Amino acid sequence: MTTEYGQAYGLDSVPGRAGGRRPRLPAGLRAPFEARSRRELGYVLLGLPVGTLLFSYAVTMVSLGAGLLVTFLGIPVLAAALAGCRGFGAMERARARGLLGLDVADPEPLRPAKRGVAAWTGAVLRDGASWRALLYALVRFPWAVLSFGVAVTVWTWGWAMLTYPLWFWVFPMYVGQDGLQVYGDGTHRIHLDNPFEITVTALVGLLFALAAPWIVRALTTVDRMLVHGLLGPSRLSARVVELESDRGVVVDAAAADLRRIERDLHDGAQARLVGLAMDLGLAKEKLKEDPRAAARMVDEAHGEVKTALQELRDLARGIHPAVLTDRGLDAALSAVASRCPVPVRVEVDLAERPAPAIEGIAYFTVSELLQNVGKHSRAASAAVEVWRVEDRLLLQVVDDGVGGADASAGSGLAGLAERLDAVDGILVVDSPPGGPTRVTAELPWRTDRVR
Repeated sequence: MTTEYGQAYGLDSVPGRAGGRRPRLPAGLRAPFEARSRRELGYVLLGLPVGTLLFSYAVTMVSLGAGLLVTFLGIPVLAAALAGCRGFGAMERARARGLLGLDVADPEPLRPAKRGVAAWTGAVLRDGASWRALLYALVRFPWAVLSFGVAVTVWTWGWAMLTYPLWFWVFPMYVGQDGLQVYGDGTHRIHLDNPFEITVTALVGLLFALAAPWIVRALTTVDRMLVHGLLGPSRLSARVVELESDRGVVVDAAAADLRRIERDLHDGAQARLVGLAMDLGLAKEKLKEDPRAAARMVDEAHGEVKTALQELRDLARGIHPAVLTDRGLDAALSAVASRCPVPVRVEVDLAERPAPAIEGIAYFTVSELLQNVGKHSRAASAAVEVWRVEDRLLLQVVDDGVGGADASAGSGLAGLAERLDAVDGILVVDSPPGGPTRVTAELPWRTDRVR
């Protein structure tokens, strides 16, 4: 793989070739001794006192506020209860982040319309995140009791039974019985006292000790769902944040395109036209004195005019090609493929044309990908396929080059992925070292009936 190709596709190194050593023990045997298991157990153990505190606070404050609703004091007390639950929610998100590695974004902040206690109270009571935090405080306690009991039981019994061969001697020496009693009535008792029973007890304890981390992990999965679903931002607010971010990407992309067009005009066609005007001025002055020199200068100016026109055509094609507007994706992509140094097969299977905005994004996506193929892939052939699946437009560019493309390392592919994401699109890159490279883009399908 060449350095240029790796940089163009954002590939700095091949994962999996170097790094940490593979663990010698399988995951099932490592789990009881891993730091993650200890953190998850600590989260469950802390969950009971925290859940008790949250439940007590929520029930007390809500009951007090409901009881005082006959007066004007009930509403601010209820608002204070919700605000307190929001504060506890921040604490729970921090606890989940530190012990479970769960990074949940903060919910949407309170936005009172005016300053003052009344406006703040109304904002808290109308805030969905506050009510979700209250629901979390109420639900957390029963689940904490259950998970605490299960976790303590499986961990305690697992390690107690596993280590039973080491401490069973305590019973005959200090308790006055042969071993751990598992059954007893007035006439008959069963103790774990012979080597076979002790060995079986240790083996059963080993199974419990190995299973305990996975049981606790399953319990914390429910905790993750509770924290993420009740203490994080709502889907609507998350969607608003995503749209704001996408709008920023679109604005930045549009500004970059405008700067590129301005630069190309200033450095290309504009500079040639300025030089052309000067040459024609000189030719005009020499027209009477030296007609041959003037004719030669006009001929050179004619060549400059052709070059400037070609640059303007290329620039216009870069903004929005006329063939795309007139004949659609099939003809436009065929024109792009004809300019690629690698032979490209184009297949467009669309019964109708998408909206111009989606059509333009699809065109520039394929153009960018074919530029990468021509510059960096060292491929012998490539193929472009475009088709529609329900309400999605799919594009796929495949080449048989050296591979190694990576869209996650801040390359041109990463910028292309950001542009697609701004319109709810997706870019998927499958490019193992040695090839082939398969880049699939997915765009929302919209139809513009007026063209």
